Amino acid sequence: MADSNFVDYVKICCRSGKGGAGCMHFHRDKHTAKGGPDGGDGGKGGSIILRGNSQLWTLLHLKYRKHVIAEPGAVGESALRKGKDGKNEILDVPLGTVAKDAETGEILFEITEHGQEFVLLAGGRGGLGNNHFKSATNQAPRHSQPGEEGKEEWKILELKILADVGLVGFPNAGKSTLLSVVSAAKPEIADYPFTTIVPNLGIVEYRDFRSFVMADIPGIIEGAHEGKGLGTRFLRHIERNATLLFMVPATSPNIKEEYNILMKELKLYNKELGKKSKLLAITKCDLVDEERIAEIKKELPRIQHVFISSATGRGIDKLKDKLWEMIS
Repeated sequence: MADSNFVDYVKICCRSGKGGAGCMHFHRDKHTAKGGPDGGDGGKGGSIILRGNSQLWTLLHLKYRKHVIAEPGAVGESALRKGKDGKNEILDVPLGTVAKDAETGEILFEITEHGQEFVLLAGGRGGLGNNHFKSATNQAPRHSQPGEEGKEEWKILELKILADVGLVGFPNAGKSTLLSVVSAAKPEIADYPFTTIVPNLGIVEYRDFRSFVMADIPGIIEGAHEGKGLGTRFLRHIERNATLLFMVPATSPNIKEEYNILMKELKLYNKELGKKSKLLAITKCDLVDEERIAEIKKELPRIQHVFISSATGRGIDKLKDKLWEMIS
């Protein structure tokens, strides 16, 4: 994913279509001088609809579309002809898109399946023609309903990446390097913090032509749940991952403490994250000797773990085996 192409947040102004007015008309032809009411109903205003599309992975196509306007419904006509409904505006979005009300922050719905549709903003109802208002005491009603006004509201669309495995760790923990080794993804890799500023996805090939999706999430720092560092902007992506792979380098002075800080940040952001299946990978094992690795094993937290090195390939197959077992 190129940095400029990945967009996971957009705010758009939505305006649904106004309903068409009902028709006030009386039947007239060469044989009928004073026929009864035959005004048709107005058409329904167009709605704005979100539709899941598994071929999309970003909200880039909506970034510069600040206004989404649906068609109004047409007015009713004589001979009980209903006005044409306004055309709906259908917005294709990637799976994992969450729709929110911009003013209240209320979550409206979440798109999780291909082809799934939700109405983001409903169009106005069409007005009734004067035919609906006839009665035994009023056989020639001279009124019809106007169409219902459309709505105009600001909506927020947020994307939560759908992946089988999410990589969790401090900046420079080796997340991007691992993703580049086990998949065809080409994330930016450098020896300075926050090299990764957007999530990266990679498909990891496993035995017997099986595969799973791994997501490299930008690094977390202490206080991320309060917005520090890259903050909560990317923590939400972790919510959609089935399994969490915590990554702590073997060169860290206190691996247990670093793992506990990461867990604390996730739970403070969303306590449900603590219930996900977890695996701890001790990375960069090529930079320490076997004596240090033996010491690390004694101080590790009580969690499934594996020692790996993306540079030498140590433990990579074992890591894949454990992850496949957890997500299957």
